[in-house]
Amino acid sequence: MRHYLSLIKFSHTVFALPFAMIGFFLGLEHAGGQFSWQQFLLILACMVFARSAAMAFNRYIDSDIDALNERTNKREIPAGVISKSRALLFVIGNSLAFIVAAGLLNTLCLWLSPVALLVILGYSLTKRFTWLCHFVLGLGLSLAPVGAYLAVTASFNWLPVMLGIAVLTWVSGFDIIYALQDEDFDREQQLYSIPSAIGRRNAIGVSIAIHVITAAMIIWVGTSGLWGNWYWIGAGFFTAMLFYQHWLVRPNDLSKVNMAFFTTNGVASIIFGIFVIFDILL
Repeated sequence: MRHYLSLIKFSHTVFALPFAMIGFFLGLEHAGGQFSWQQFLLILACMVFARSAAMAFNRYIDSDIDALNERTNKREIPAGVISKSRALLFVIGNSLAFIVAAGLLNTLCLWLSPVALLVILGYSLTKRFTWLCHFVLGLGLSLAPVGAYLAVTASFNWLPVMLGIAVLTWVSGFDIIYALQDEDFDREQQLYSIPSAIGRRNAIGVSIAIHVITAAMIIWVGTSGLWGNWYWIGAGFFTAMLFYQHWLVRPNDLSKVNMAFFTTNGVASIIFGIFVIFDILL
């Protein structure tokens, strides 16, 4: 179990999960429904199964590339801790479990579940042909607030979609920062990423520009008139953490990339989620 949790980087679930919970509670408020543990746990299961399938598929597809990269050759598949066949079975099992959990929520979620899987699994292939791979990853995580809202209401609403766009740009921006570590390797292996395409300094500039859009989306959502002070406190903290990570990472110093990638963004997501859900409940 420890090896499989490491394979899928289970701790990284903190990025999208708070936004899924925002979508869930927002859906409850709009639908005028009561809290349901069954619904809550099914949404949680969807998040865990979908992300586990996506991450394991990424490790499965990239195992040969990971074996060549000094930074990644100790991962479970290249190191021989988990075989490729077992990793693939893990992907299939989690994908099927995700579809079942989505179907138990409502019919719309059932029909849309293969589309969601196509996006989140398809991301793993994109680095082989487009530098837009960072945005495909962002698109996959942006489904969290929209999907959770659909699970409760079985209908679309612009507010979770706007939050989804904020997630898309946020994740795309910090994935560019993470990809700085493999700039030279990606170029040597003819893999596509923004750092390998335009260089470290320009890539950081692109990441900053994308995160400016994220901050603008968070502010735009806040101006809808549906939120109180708690939302703005969370939004202020989230925005501050967005730009704090850019203070940590410099073109000539990548020593704090992991701190910027995981710690800063993980804390930002959790704190923002807590304040926004508190605002909804009040």
